[in-house]
Amino acid sequence: MIPRWRRTITKLFLIPQRYVLGIMGLLAVCNAYTMRVCLNLAVTQMVNNTKTEESHYDPDACPDDSELLLNGTTSLKPHAIFDWSESTQGLILSGFYYGYALTHVPGGYLAEKYGGKWTLGIGLLSTALFTLLTPFVVTTTGATGLFILRVLQGMGEGPTMPALMIVLARWVPPHERSRQGALVFGGAQIGNIFGSFMSGFLMAGGGHWANVFYFFGCFGILWFIFWSLLCSSTPNTHLFISEEELKYLNETVTSADTTSVRDPVPWKAIVRSVPVWALLFAAVGHDWGYYTMVTDLPKYMTDVLKFNIATTGTLTAMPYLAMWTSSFVFGWACDVCVKRGWHSIKTGRIIHTTIAATGPAICIILASYAGCNRFAAVGYFIVSMALMGGFYSGMKVNALDLAPNYAGSLTAMINGTSTLSGIITPYLIGILTPDSTLAQWRVAFWICFVVLVGTNIVYIIWADGKQQWWDDVRQYGYPSDWKHGPLKTSDDDKEKSKQKEATATNL
Repeated sequence: MIPRWRRTITKLFLIPQRYVLGIMGLLAVCNAYTMRVCLNLAVTQMVNNTKTEESHYDPDACPDDSELLLNGTTSLKPHAIFDWSESTQGLILSGFYYGYALTHVPGGYLAEKYGGKWTLGIGLLSTALFTLLTPFVVTTTGATGLFILRVLQGMGEGPTMPALMIVLARWVPPHERSRQGALVFGGAQIGNIFGSFMSGFLMAGGGHWANVFYFFGCFGILWFIFWSLLCSSTPNTHLFISEEELKYLNETVTSADTTSVRDPVPWKAIVRSVPVWALLFAAVGHDWGYYTMVTDLPKYMTDVLKFNIATTGTLTAMPYLAMWTSSFVFGWACDVCVKRGWHSIKTGRIIHTTIAATGPAICIILASYAGCNRFAAVGYFIVSMALMGGFYSGMKVNALDLAPNYAGSLTAMINGTSTLSGIITPYLIGILTPDSTLAQWRVAFWICFVVLVGTNIVYIIWADGKQQWWDDVRQYGYPSDWKHGPLKTSDDDKEKSKQKEATATNL
């Protein structure tokens, strides 16, 4: 029975605790992305050297309107005290992803062993503290110190997605996962929009770039306080969840009750699982397309479409807003269809992943062939990102379907591997577009098309939406063709081991 004081506190909440968790998860992802991207704009006001632009003949070049709007004036950088080359800046910006990839698997392991609440909370708290320290570190140690700090920030954020997957696996019923996934992971787009907008606002009118890091660092600490007070790793450990909701979650969520025996992560079964490999291919394709848009869309708008920088800043926010909005629509539609039996979970994941892969692939090709028709090109990019919102109700939550008990470790493996797309894509596009001509960009976009469509075909053929046998061997047992040894710690084996130890001691 729930104590009376807990019942009183429960009545103060107007929405169920799983939705409170969803909102706090959204803010967690939002925090993670704001602290990740705030340096992208801040560095432009930290560096005092200007890029020398060389003229390259491009027969398809678009007319440049920047001179008409800027009148040849240059923006002042009163606080730019560093003289870093473009390669140095690129290395600093990439430092985050090196650390980010390193801690995915350890983060998933810690989340499964100690709970997602503190793994996620402490990880983001460390990133917030490192963000606060950024102005001091960079002014005292320069580029080297900032690179190391960015690696540490990435390491702090590495456990974010695995830990969130663990928490969602414990809290969210299967028929609500698409909607909750869209809510939580949509925080990435809010973070991109909010981070870029607030960074520009804080540095406008000669504002110091250090204010960006102070603001987002404090914002992260404030989130951690509320996360610590309002959320828990499982429904059964929540201090003021209602009896009705607790009963409902224990009846509908496969891994809501975590008091059962925990076995080691079944890695040798995971790496042999065909649906896992299908999910990995889909994740690589998604990240390839997503990072192409996130990293290089502003550059395409500036260098090819020749928008002035003020217009570019506004236009690059619009696709993120479209993606965030559409993710809710896709999530709601998928959950409704699954709940009413119109299609299975597997079919829903395939449909939405296909929309989110082939749609953007086609749109970015159309945008490149729109030439200098800016209205059409920008429209295609916005539609592209809007369709990409289907990933959140597709492959992004598929790990919860395949392995609710090991969602953290599975997500860690998938995200850690697919993050390589975020490291490779900017460098590859830089090699393919040395002169930033329209023809060169088309080649880059065609490669993106092939990756998105190719990985989606693999996902369509081998994806699955059911819990895999290796996620709960005690319930499902081993398949008849399994010849790779046991996955669980047998109670009989433990007893035999104790008996051997006792016999050896007596002798």
